[in-house]
Amino acid sequence: MRFLPIIGVAGLIATGLAVATPAQAAAAPDIPVANVKAHLSQFQSIATANGGNRAHGRPGYLASVTYVKNLLDAAGFTTTQQSFTYNGATGYNLIADWPGGDTSDTLMIGGHLDSVASGPGINDNGSGSAGILEVALQVSRSNFQPDRHLRFAWWGAEELGLRGSRAYVNSLSAAQKAAITGYLNFDMIGSPNPGYFLYDGDDSDGTGSGPGPTGSAQIESTLAAYFTSIGVPTRGTDFDGRSDYGPFIAAGIPAGGIFTGAEGTKTSAQVQLWGGTTSRFDPCYHASCDTITNINDTALDRNSDAIAYAVWTLADGTTTPPGTPVWSDDLETATGWTAGAADTATAGRFERGDPAATSSSGVTTQLGTAAGGTYALVTGATAGASAGANDLDGGISTITSPAITLPTGTLTLNLSWYLAHLNNATSADYLRVRVVSGTTPATVLTQSASAANKAAVWTTATANLSAYAGQTIRLQVEAADAGTASLVEAAVDNLVITRS
Repeated sequence: MRFLPIIGVAGLIATGLAVATPAQAAAAPDIPVANVKAHLSQFQSIATANGGNRAHGRPGYLASVTYVKNLLDAAGFTTTQQSFTYNGATGYNLIADWPGGDTSDTLMIGGHLDSVASGPGINDNGSGSAGILEVALQVSRSNFQPDRHLRFAWWGAEELGLRGSRAYVNSLSAAQKAAITGYLNFDMIGSPNPGYFLYDGDDSDGTGSGPGPTGSAQIESTLAAYFTSIGVPTRGTDFDGRSDYGPFIAAGIPAGGIFTGAEGTKTSAQVQLWGGTTSRFDPCYHASCDTITNINDTALDRNSDAIAYAVWTLADGTTTPPGTPVWSDDLETATGWTAGAADTATAGRFERGDPAATSSSGVTTQLGTAAGGTYALVTGATAGASAGANDLDGGISTITSPAITLPTGTLTLNLSWYLAHLNNATSADYLRVRVVSGTTPATVLTQSASAANKAAVWTTATANLSAYAGQTIRLQVEAADAGTASLVEAAVDNLVITRS
């Protein structure tokens, strides 16, 4: 990973509505961490035999490419070794296509294979390279045949300014770029004092560069759902341009990925969250000590499994949440949701309805379709004479589910949602999902508005309900127009509680 200052990260993903539930058709394999470590040992041996590094233009880098290519060729991939020149030296990208799938809908998975000249680069980025490699080999071993075409990539000269990934993206025609419908980047997934950061595809942190291209939120939410399923909290990290996703998002290709931290220092709050110490995430970042001993095996194991989960989930394009459903409501039939008797909103209150499309000055404020089927929980379903005619006005609106009896186990709420608003909204306007146990509601998901135009887009979200296992609860959806004359619309659909 190139050296750049880390831009601040904010917001526990599990408390923001922009955490989504992925699709999963076939169960993703468990990636044996011993296999990933074996690849790292090979990268270490290559560096040791070639001057202590695997840097651009050095023999250790080409030997690393050859090692990866030989394994992929034997596994049935179609590989291409793309060359480029930088600083007077020849660099190489390795591209590996898995036969089958829709090539006009290609999911690409990549990370850089080069190290800096000062060390072997086993965490940066042998870890991501090895994780991606083992996932690719598992694709072959299981003969995975997803709907989407799969393409894996190992980039050269990332440490010198993303030179390999830029050369690749620049070599593509407009049609070839359009065929890549998602890019997953894995750069440093085994830091010795790890954090669990996900690229902030939907900009729910509101930090730095803004959201990624449309589809980036789905990638983030897919990865977030995996970590939720194993009880590991995550935080967002900005698309700050410091790794190989940069050329892809610049070309409008949705992207996402995992990052365990580099030269930054883990805060005391992050130690409380993930363990470790208030020291650098990787004290050997870009140093000679970034060797095979500079890896946290637990982080490497979790993140390699997360790569597989994302590949299997995103490549098959189905919509079933992971886990066993224990309760669901797609809202296609009336199941007894009740509006709040004490609500203060004067118009546009929540109802189960067939939403009509509305927009204002080119901004879609209410979608004319549910996330699935016909019906959703929506603020003011009918269109009215203008976008503001049936939007939420004047206060709070709630709608509450019938009673839900939960079993024991690890429980996850999955749902689709949007909160749309114009630039007359404020941070006091919001959409929340709450759990009512007894008479006390507790917020499990929340999204605040802002003084900006935000179009309605169905997004998926998850929340951990394990604290309510064995209890009878109700779900309550709540939205507020608390600003002055804000134009606010909200909707929720496809609610499912799963047990894993």
